[in-house]
Amino acid sequence: MPWANKKTILFTSTAIVLSVVAGAAHAGGFALREQSAYYQGMSFAGNGTTGDTISSMFWNPATLTGAGQGLTSESHSSFIVPQSDLNGTFTPEGLVNTLTGGFGASSAPSGDIASDAWIPATYLSYGLTENWYFGLAINSPFGLSTKPETNWAGQYYSRSSEVFSVNATPTIAYKFNEMFSVAVGLQAEYLQVRLKSAYPFRASVTSNVPSTEVKGGSFGFGGTAGVTIKPFEGTEVGVGFRSAVFHELEGHFINPAAPLAGVPSSSRAGIKANLITPEMVTLSAKQRINDQFRLLGTVEWTNWSRLGTVHLKPNGGTTTNLTGLPDLQFNYDDGWFFSVGGEYDWNEQVTLRAGFGYEISPIDEDIRSTRLPDNNRFWLSAGLSWKPSEKLAFDLGYSHLIPEDTKINIGPGHQDYNANIGTYTADVDSQVDIFAASLRYKF
Repeated sequence: MPWANKKTILFTSTAIVLSVVAGAAHAGGFALREQSAYYQGMSFAGNGTTGDTISSMFWNPATLTGAGQGLTSESHSSFIVPQSDLNGTFTPEGLVNTLTGGFGASSAPSGDIASDAWIPATYLSYGLTENWYFGLAINSPFGLSTKPETNWAGQYYSRSSEVFSVNATPTIAYKFNEMFSVAVGLQAEYLQVRLKSAYPFRASVTSNVPSTEVKGGSFGFGGTAGVTIKPFEGTEVGVGFRSAVFHELEGHFINPAAPLAGVPSSSRAGIKANLITPEMVTLSAKQRINDQFRLLGTVEWTNWSRLGTVHLKPNGGTTTNLTGLPDLQFNYDDGWFFSVGGEYDWNEQVTLRAGFGYEISPIDEDIRSTRLPDNNRFWLSAGLSWKPSEKLAFDLGYSHLIPEDTKINIGPGHQDYNANIGTYTADVDSQVDIFAASLRYKF
């Protein structure tokens, strides 16, 4: 029976999607930009140039050469408080309509699907000589989670989603002179996934629809590189590159008990998929206006369009032959981020910051899903630093994100649509507040 070819194993495919997406991610697609309290206060303007913080190494490792001699340590924490409600209608079709006795459309609310999150980041640098510098960054570049109400209207297209990642990047930088520095580094990344969706193809109908579950993880590797140029006194340009990270996700797919006769089923089956996270290029500039004020800007490009089709495959040790697994269609566009900001030295101890950003999401209404209702958005940010001594400093940053009007339209022609499940259309009501703090210490 050609159920697999018709996407009746819908939840296997969407599960692999969610191995890298979470509805509350904040750097377009499923990435996390919140890697620095210092730059949070300027909407990340100038994050690829040197400054008082070494957190810029996440975007451009060549900025390490501005850290100076000795050991520098920084600990950053970002607290993300998102809100996202999907207000829509599910209309059952095909098998779901038959199995449920044609109960008609459902408008059960999603509730707030976005989960609050803490995003930590740690940075170390050591000036080996006047020219050579070593750095280490530990971040969570992808992740967060979503969890709508259990029996909401779109439950057949998504339930809970949890993603966790850790990325360690050792870096070496070289300072040729006061004008020019370069750096390279290695990314080592772990990604873990747990995903659930309601499973409609079952022998009996109950008010509590059981869930499928996909869980898996992978280690992957990539690189990073950067350059800083200071062509004139008070002017700096930085270019940073974070490569793709190659993952082969391995895990399991669990079906609930008592599936329909003729529908591919398994109590537990191994699955795997090759997945590549997108590379990112950051171009930043900083211009000193006077001794107290500096103007900064950033343009960031992320190669999300590389996420076209991910081929899903059964893994060894399966209890059922999962033949005909559907391909996963991402079909993202490239993502862009633009920001401008400024910082002002109020006195020798306090620096004030503010910034504005605009982000072009790689996801539009043609492919937007209940898993990731992402859209273009505006960033409004403010922050400050307090430096009580030459060795110790504290940073605070705040951003408010305002998405453009967002709609979901899963129907004929949409890549997630399944004629045996039904259509789902919704308006998305969302906003995000981000609070960040850091401690910087130079030994």
